[in-house]
Amino acid sequence: MEVSVTTSSVPDTAVEIRLASRPEGWPTTDNFDIVEAPVPEPGPGQLLVRNKVMSVDPYMRGRMSAAKSYVAPFEIGQPLDGGAVGEVVRSNSDDFSPGQSVLHSLGWREYAVVDATQATAVSSEFPPSAFLGVLGMPGMTAYVGLMDKARFQQGDTVFVSGAAGAVGSLVGQLAKLGGAERVIGSAGSPEKVRLLTERFGFDAAFNYKDAPVGEQLRAAAPNGIDVYFDNVGGDHLEAAIGSMNDFGRIAACGAISQYNATEAQPGPRNMFQFVTKRLSMQGFIVNDNTHLKRDFFEHVAPLVREGRISYEETSVDGIRKAPEAFLGVLRGDNTGKMLVNIA
Repeated sequence: MEVSVTTSSVPDTAVEIRLASRPEGWPTTDNFDIVEAPVPEPGPGQLLVRNKVMSVDPYMRGRMSAAKSYVAPFEIGQPLDGGAVGEVVRSNSDDFSPGQSVLHSLGWREYAVVDATQATAVSSEFPPSAFLGVLGMPGMTAYVGLMDKARFQQGDTVFVSGAAGAVGSLVGQLAKLGGAERVIGSAGSPEKVRLLTERFGFDAAFNYKDAPVGEQLRAAAPNGIDVYFDNVGGDHLEAAIGSMNDFGRIAACGAISQYNATEAQPGPRNMFQFVTKRLSMQGFIVNDNTHLKRDFFEHVAPLVREGRISYEETSVDGIRKAPEAFLGVLRGDNTGKMLVNIA
């Protein structure tokens, strides 16, 4: 088919964010290049998408390194990528028309050429940003980790680290709605702690900067915990192991406390409790669990539609601010999902 064009004009050049160098330790804005590049033409079976909103996520820090991992690293001198929602402005696919909103993985640029097979049409029933957060990858991460990997059961006591983020806040709410006995969260500021109990319905929350995590967790969960959803690693993981009840389950989602470390970090000192308490711990990557995508959407979308799930978003305006938004995620500046409004 011939290229379809909307009435909106497409510029000759547009902004994209490239990886300038691989960081050692904490990234800085010097690790990024902001470039005006030609807007490409879509080929057969492709779409030209004008991105409207994009996601920045902690896992992207790992992709800035050349170390072997579960996903290919970002390439120096090339645009970064990540989740984005945009409008189709040109289409070489019978499956999409100009004007449609689509979800895809080529953020970090104003215009993206996307294979039609890698684009997903999104409903106007929800805001576009929802498909990058509560109904997108973070939401599915929360659902898969809690329900499948941690094998959540009614009556469990659940502890969530990084609980004010896009993933952690949903984990806690799903647990409460599923009949958890008690849900506890940790966060890094008094404001986030209040948000956990006042908006997201956690039974207890604490600021991990106030006192040793183990002490605060024991006070918040005097009868122990059955499930730990780990977004942080380090002292949080050690504390969770110490408070675990027999046959407790841990879903290992991330370890943001170690992402910018330049030396190997010590592991928990109480690993023998895995034996004495018969604990289990499952690490997971959400993209390995696409078979659960329909279950996730059918479970969570009605809760969002009915207002039974709350979610927060932190956003910055302008593609040129994407590097700083990403650094903000690593610092914990965001509440809920961190987004960049492009258009």
